[in-house]
Amino acid sequence: MADWLTMDEQALEDRLSEPCAGTREMLAKIPGDVVILGAGGKMGPTLAMMLKRAGPDRKVYAVSRFSNRQVRERIRMRGIEIVEADLLDESVYDSLPDCPNVYYLVGMKFGATADQPLTWAMNTYVPMLVARRYCQSQIVALSTGNVYPFVDPHGGGSKEGDVLGPVGEYAQSCLGRERMFEYFSLRFGTPMTLIRLNYANEPRYGIIVDLTVKILHDEPIDVTMGAVNLIWQGDANNYILRALGLVESPPAILNVTGPETVFVRDLAGRIGGLLGREPRFVSSEATTALLSNASACFERFGHPAMSLDEMIRVIARWVAAGKATLGKPTKYAARDGRF
Repeated sequence: MADWLTMDEQALEDRLSEPCAGTREMLAKIPGDVVILGAGGKMGPTLAMMLKRAGPDRKVYAVSRFSNRQVRERIRMRGIEIVEADLLDESVYDSLPDCPNVYYLVGMKFGATADQPLTWAMNTYVPMLVARRYCQSQIVALSTGNVYPFVDPHGGGSKEGDVLGPVGEYAQSCLGRERMFEYFSLRFGTPMTLIRLNYANEPRYGIIVDLTVKILHDEPIDVTMGAVNLIWQGDANNYILRALGLVESPPAILNVTGPETVFVRDLAGRIGGLLGREPRFVSSEATTALLSNASACFERFGHPAMSLDEMIRVIARWVAAGKATLGKPTKYAARDGRF
């Protein structure tokens, strides 16, 4: 454990961007350069780094506004080409690099309720522009498990073919993002995979960080959303990269998350045990929760390398040591769709 606590952010990103053998093998079979749109967000930097490490001779372009210059520099130092662009600006698309392979990580969640028009523009208008610009490429686009309805926490979670039921405008706009990609895939025959992810975790961000911060500050934990799914970000990155091998038209759909239904009360208790603190809870568990079933992913690519126990230990101790976090709560407990 000591090695995690002595890491700086660059060393942490080295861990999060280590490609597994299956990722290296899959990408070796797919020729051509790669562009990652939205590379400056929470997952984009380590996804870009993993992609470059898996194929060092391949050109990888990272496209973002890059408001965080330190993140931009850490990506550039890994041999990745930086392209600064505002993807809401239609005039930038002609200057984006031509690549046969596209990973799409653009999206707006935080502040979605405060600016709903911008949320819809980011989550539906930008996908339209991207799908039209890269209609001759193959695309893996990140979506979210929020497009599913709340389900019985003892039922195993929503599967890819289940009826959708997004709650609130953010989730509805995410379904809109999927529909835009689906429309252009059908129109142009563009092969795609849509990734429904929830929730990625690493020492600087995620539900485990949220709960650890609350426990350290003796803040009450609302357990109304009584169960969640968790996956280590490094494992999520590997699955997302390998999803390029699944693309088809109409788009393939893949849930990406961990294998367990994790009950929040139990998770907080385990974190509290590591910290030597007793969590405080408010409310009681609802009869439903937002949960996904990633069994199709595991059948294709195997189970995550990072266990839930190890993930909890690494993240809780990182946060307790006062090391860097992103300061972006997941708002996983929201049941009204307001983020």
